[in-house]
Amino acid sequence: MIYTALPTGSFHGWGVCGKYIVKELSNLTEVKLITEELNFDNILDEFDFRLLKSKLIPTQEHEAIKNSIAPYISFPLLQCITGNTLEPMIPNLRGNITVGYTFFEENILPKSSLENGRRYFDLIVTGSSWCEEVLRNYEMKNIRTIIQGIDPTIFNPVRSKKEYFKDLFVIFSGGKFELRKGQDIVIKAFKVLQDKYKDVMLINSWFNFWPASFLTMKASLYITFSTNENDYSVMVNETLAENGIDLNRVITLPPSPNIMMPRIYKNSDIGLFPNRCEGGTNLVLMEYMACGKPVIASFNTGHKDILTDSNSIKLVDMRSVTITHDNIKTAIWDEPSLDETISKLEWAYHHRDALSGIGTRAGEDLSKITWEKTAKDFYAILEYGNTEKST
Repeated sequence: MIYTALPTGSFHGWGVCGKYIVKELSNLTEVKLITEELNFDNILDEFDFRLLKSKLIPTQEHEAIKNSIAPYISFPLLQCITGNTLEPMIPNLRGNITVGYTFFEENILPKSSLENGRRYFDLIVTGSSWCEEVLRNYEMKNIRTIIQGIDPTIFNPVRSKKEYFKDLFVIFSGGKFELRKGQDIVIKAFKVLQDKYKDVMLINSWFNFWPASFLTMKASLYITFSTNENDYSVMVNETLAENGIDLNRVITLPPSPNIMMPRIYKNSDIGLFPNRCEGGTNLVLMEYMACGKPVIASFNTGHKDILTDSNSIKLVDMRSVTITHDNIKTAIWDEPSLDETISKLEWAYHHRDALSGIGTRAGEDLSKITWEKTAKDFYAILEYGNTEKST
């Protein structure tokens, strides 16, 4: 038996990650789930919801864990690590082996974070090789990487040609709206193409559940971000219009569960991901590529675990940018070149026939990076203590 303390959901990365790890581990062993409030509206899939509900620990056991000063489970435990504090989702909860899973973007770590990592976990698993390298540079031990996966039953290249917008060049941009994700670069690059070509279109899926990160876009050097609107779609469209984007050429999507996105991906020509930092491997990027669609993406941080010269159009011209919070340095990220982004987007516009081969290779490569493999890698650790990477 394996206990998992993970978020679950279908609208954000950690939720999708937790849902699939529980689902796939359940095919290998008995799984018990400890999670935040589980409700259907966060899952929007009857089968997944029933599966997750069946794995929930009994209420009495959950209450005992919450009320204990030092709760202990006599089985292996996989815990979500919350950000770069390296603290567990359930404070003080331990198993007979305790494994933490982490994604973080603030790579200047305080001493307290390193102490937390050593105190709470027997092994820390990172969601990207970049995060593993950061921790090893701080001389952390017992670290390894297991990257996220895709669900090939949903995200696959079958019927990947466009059904709609056949006379347009459609650019897709996804990920929560914030400075780290680089939507300001997307807006600026799209503006250049929009002004030169009449057949370009932008589909964006930028919903952000976290207002604080949303407001980081005020630090952008590329766009004006001054809206005070609370309605998400109005805010995005106001921002686009304020920066000269023709809203007649834009579709702003409402928050949608990831299982609803393949139809969107397959009706676009290229995905644009000029992200400044990814602590994980960027699930939206992965799921988009798994649908047999080409991407232009920054070759930095977690993206490096996914992108190759043959499965993507890589942005490689980077400069370092220092991130601060309350005048304290918290991270050093890689800033993609706006000029390179525009150049490669324009190349894609003029070489649409070449995009097909890149997308085909993307679909082939991502079909091998599945949640089933992710779960098997965790199972090898939790059941057998195997910390060697699987092939």
